[in-house]
Amino acid sequence: MIQAHATARYVRTSAQKAGLVLDLIRGKDVNGALATLRFTRKSVAKDVVKLLRSAVANAQQKDGFSGDVDRLYVAACYADQGPSQKRVRPAPMGRAFRVLKRTAHLTVQVAERPAKAVAVVTAEGGEPKRRPRAGAVKKSTSAAKRATKKAKE
Repeated sequence: MIQAHATARYVRTSAQKAGLVLDLIRGKDVNGALATLRFTRKSVAKDVVKLLRSAVANAQQKDGFSGDVDRLYVAACYADQGPSQKRVRPAPMGRAFRVLKRTAHLTVQVAERPAKAVAVVTAEGGEPKRRPRAGAVKKSTSAAKRATKKAKE
């Protein structure tokens, strides 16, 4: 299973705002994540699109990649807090207010889904045996009890 990641450092947004966008794509396949980001009305979504495309390109360069981009999905994505730029804003009566311009480090990790398993049909024919549902077992035992009651009468 191929895994690749990409990191964008010092992105000019807060980690909390970027985390809201990253929560939208976590666990989705790559094409679905790109479609979601395209219609997301947050400015950091453009940075996340670039980052996701970079992670996909990194996965394609790895040895052992199947070549099928449709099998890639967003395995993990997170935003860490970066350094804050400290600025001063003038305030009334000679005072000054502190302004923090926050940055974030964004990371997107993509992985390849394993190939789907195919059900094996036995030589006797029919489907492979499955475990019955819990409710089905109770109904069958109660039906057997009713049948024995009727037989006794």
